[in-house]
Amino acid sequence: MALLEWQKHFELGIPEVDHEHRELVNLINSVTEALRQQPTVEEVGAALGEIHALISAHFALEEKNMQAWRYPGYEEHKRDHEVLLDDIRDTMDECDPELPLDREMFSAKLNAWFANHFRTHDARLHGFLEAGRSAVPT
Repeated sequence: MALLEWQKHFELGIPEVDHEHRELVNLINSVTEALRQQPTVEEVGAALGEIHALISAHFALEEKNMQAWRYPGYEEHKRDHEVLLDDIRDTMDECDPELPLDREMFSAKLNAWFANHFRTHDARLHGFLEAGRSAVPT
């Protein structure tokens, strides 16, 4: 069973953003599955690097769209993006080849990062878009 199940409310109604959300969910689930295979700390670090790169690009797209729509929650949403990226970098820095990785805690952290962001900030953005904003930035 996947750690993070796709849910309809993860969609914003913007095809490229929704596609990236699906890719992020798939990546999280792939990393979680790989953790069950006893990866090295280096492999975990590489996976985190991939997550960080993908989510950085995704956040840049989301932020560009939010600015174009003059989304009133932009600053708070952007701050949450920055916190999440900082957390990923901190976790990458904490990967110590001399220490065992707590796989359950790591998987739970991945789930919390993305599920909470989708449920809160992205849900508010989705509500804003559904309330009458065009899905095409002006």
